[in-house]
Amino acid sequence: MAGEAQGDCLFCKIVEGHIPATIVRETETTIAFRDINPQAPTHVLVIPRVHYANAAELAAAEPTIAADLLREAQTVADEDKLESYRVVFNTGAGAGQTVFHAHAHVLGGRGLHWPPG
Repeated sequence: MAGEAQGDCLFCKIVEGHIPATIVRETETTIAFRDINPQAPTHVLVIPRVHYANAAELAAAEPTIAADLLREAQTVADEDKLESYRVVFNTGAGAGQTVFHAHAHVLGGRGLHWPPG
């Protein structure tokens, strides 16, 4: 059921402490940790503690937690002293989403050109 931990979800297992991660921040509603395959000097994932498949589902069901996710993305950027950064939400396999638990990528520390790809 949406919002509840999923036994087969990698990020739910991180939230529950069953899989280790390099955690940089934790709040009541979110966890932020370093990506294991970083695409920039700063590449941190910010995830909600509750399980929703993607950011759109999270925003529709739990708008306060979705806002918490964005606030934490800013805090991660501030703590890594990023003057510029990008926040990315991939939604669906065609967009590159590989873990179907809502999450924001915070990327920075190098030039990020547009368009991405």
